[in-house]
Amino acid sequence: MIELPFAPACERNKVPILNRLVGLLPDQGRVLEIGSGTGQHAVFFASRFPSLTWQTSERESELAGLSARVEREGPDDMPPPIALDVSQGPWPHDSFDAVFTANTAHIMPWASVCAMISGVGRLLARGGCFCLYGPFMQDGEHTAPSNAVFDRGLRERDPLMGVRDRVEVDAVALREGLRPDQRLLMPANNFLLVYRR
Repeated sequence: MIELPFAPACERNKVPILNRLVGLLPDQGRVLEIGSGTGQHAVFFASRFPSLTWQTSERESELAGLSARVEREGPDDMPPPIALDVSQGPWPHDSFDAVFTANTAHIMPWASVCAMISGVGRLLARGGCFCLYGPFMQDGEHTAPSNAVFDRGLRERDPLMGVRDRVEVDAVALREGLRPDQRLLMPANNFLLVYRR
């Protein structure tokens, strides 16, 4: 039996994120989660939005643990995860009423962040929302000293990683037909950026 992956940060932030998603996600429809990771967010949110179909996704190399969690802890009607590398695809052909991703933008190269936003722009239904959670800079400045330390650590591990600037993310989103809608402050100096199609 596969041991389920576990991320302490997911346990800490799943309730605050849920409380924000309640007012953002549609009453019914399909949600794509990009970079579902351990699946802790996915199974928690899917059980609390029974009228939404929560589609998880992850890179092929990470699918085993995610699949195990969805199968063991997800609602009975939760679809199995799909393989998705935002830079290479394959992207789903169907449209989605909402897209959610957490703590992905700072661990992807900037080119992959742009590819992710472009993909969301193609598959998000008109009126749908894209919810992007994580730490962000504002006009080149960190919003908290802890984020500056976190950013430094990321770039030391890999120069292509790093906390992204909200202004730059907004510019890419606008180019892909997604308008910035809300910037919600979250615990631990994170934000939930909301875009609408």
